[in-house]
Amino acid sequence: MTAYMRSTIDQPRTPEGAKLRRHPSVRLFVAAALIVTCAAPAFAANKEHQQLAADIRMLQEQAQLLQNMLGSLNETLKAVNTRIDDQTNAVRKAFADQKLLIDNLSSDLRVVREKVDDNNVRIASLTQELDALRQAMQQMAARPTTSDSGAAAIPPPPGTAAVDTTPTQAPPVGLSPKALYDTAWTDYTAGQWDLAIQGFEAYIRSFPKSEQACDAQVNIGKAYDYAGNKAKALEAFDKAIRDYPSGKGLPDAYYQKGLILLDMKQPDRARESFEAAAKIDPEGSAGRMAKQKLAQLQK
Repeated sequence: MTAYMRSTIDQPRTPEGAKLRRHPSVRLFVAAALIVTCAAPAFAANKEHQQLAADIRMLQEQAQLLQNMLGSLNETLKAVNTRIDDQTNAVRKAFADQKLLIDNLSSDLRVVREKVDDNNVRIASLTQELDALRQAMQQMAARPTTSDSGAAAIPPPPGTAAVDTTPTQAPPVGLSPKALYDTAWTDYTAGQWDLAIQGFEAYIRSFPKSEQACDAQVNIGKAYDYAGNKAKALEAFDKAIRDYPSGKGLPDAYYQKGLILLDMKQPDRARESFEAAAKIDPEGSAGRMAKQKLAQLQK
C-alpha cells in the first residue's frame, strides 16, 4: 500500500493526475495511509516502553524483596551478635570468678602452710625442750645416792667390776636448746671465739639431732677461722660435711672449706669444695658465692 501511495503521489503532474489527487476519496485514503504509517512505529515504541516499564517494575520488586531479606538478615545477625556478646560476657565473668576463687584458695593455702610451718617449728622447739628435760632427769637419776646420814654408797663386792656412774654431760635443768644456742651465738657475734666454740660444742653434745646442729658445727669452723686456726677450722668444716650430709648448713660448710683451702694454697681442692656448694644450693647465698669463686679461679 505504501508503494501504491508513492506511485499515486509521484504520478506526473498531468491534468488527470491533478484531478485524481483532488478527488476526496483519494485524499482521505492517502491521509489514512499516512496515519497508519506513522502510528506503526509509535505503537511499537509504546509496546517496547511498556515492556521496559514492566521489567523495571519487576526489578524494583526484586530489589525491594532483596532489601527486605537483607533487613531480616541484619536483624538475625544483630540477634546472633547480641547472644555471642552475652555468652562472651558470661564466660568472661565465669573465668573471673574462677580466678578469684583460685586466688582466694591460694591465699588460704599459703596461710595454712605458714601456720603449719609455724606449728612445725613450735613442735620441733618443744621436742628439743622435752629432750633437754629428759636428759636432765636422766642426769639427776644417774647421780650416786647417799644415805640420809651422809654415808657414802655401798661399794660393790670384791671381784666385781665397778660400774661407771659418771653421768653424760647434759644441759642444766631448765635450759632450752634455743637458749643454749642463743648464748653461743651471742658470744660468736661478740667475737668471743673460745666461748662461742665451747657453747656450740655443748649444744651439739646436748642436741646432736637438732636442725641447728649442722649450723652450730659450721659456726665452730668459722670461729676457729676467725681466731686464726686454719687447721682446726678445716677439721670443723669436714666434720659438718661428714656428720650432717642433709643439713641446711651443708652448702655453707663446703663454701667455707673452699675458702680455707684457698688460704692454704690448695686451689684444686678448693675448686672441688666450691663446685659441691654450687651443686647443692645453686640459688642460695653459699651457692652463688661459690660460683663467683669458681669464675675467679678460671681466670
